Amino acid sequence: MAFYHDQIKFKIELKETPKRIISLVPSQTELLYDLGLEKEVVGITKFCIHPNDWFKSKQRIGGTKQLDIEKIKSLQPDLILGNKEENVKEQIEALRDIAPVWMSDINDLNSALDMIDQVGIMTNTIPKAQIIIHQILQAQSDLPKTNKRVLYFIWNEPMMVAGQGTFIDAMLNEAGFDNAIEEERYPSLSVEQVKAMDPDLILLSSEPFPFKEKQLKIYQEQFPNAQVILVDGELFSWYGSRLVQSFEYFRTLNAAHQG
Repeated sequence: MAFYHDQIKFKIELKETPKRIISLVPSQTELLYDLGLEKEVVGITKFCIHPNDWFKSKQRIGGTKQLDIEKIKSLQPDLILGNKEENVKEQIEALRDIAPVWMSDINDLNSALDMIDQVGIMTNTIPKAQIIIHQILQAQSDLPKTNKRVLYFIWNEPMMVAGQGTFIDAMLNEAGFDNAIEEERYPSLSVEQVKAMDPDLILLSSEPFPFKEKQLKIYQEQFPNAQVILVDGELFSWYGSRLVQSFEYFRTLNAAHQG
């Protein structure tokens, strides 16, 4: 028997190493895969697209914000992994009556690495978790500042951007960019507000809104002073083992937009 505190300071008790795990978050699902927990993971969300074979074969328990509580109960989990931002508080509270729920709360690289470490401890996969952490830190290497002010769009209508205090904001900083927005969380902006900010770069994310060439052309016409770029949202917002890939991607973006 062991006790653990999650990242929102909630204490859970695990009687033994979990054998039936449910993941409520795509990036943490991928981490569980990379930790080698094929047999232990019994349920994932419909948004857990990586790895593809799990997406095809594992039981789906709804969306991150629309969980199927009864299906989760029927799977008899002994550990549920969620996230403060991606899941709904009332649903998480309901799940606590079913099984221990460990919640992540991630807003920067350090909290992401801590999550990986803690999941490794709880699932008895410490060596693999430490390898992943080492790979991330090795890939991180200092990136020079580009002196580019950016706006990172996560939604189209209304236009929403990633603001201060978000994991995406922290990753923009890791990538060497300056976030042009001073507001916190995910504010909506008007065309006039974007023009007034006069960003050097506008980054259109592939998720949650799937920006494509069509939107890129529209934004480039609306904001001719900025360079508009389509970017891989997973590499800016997934905080599990995908971070191993993020820094090489940031390095490529950074090099393309120096000066």
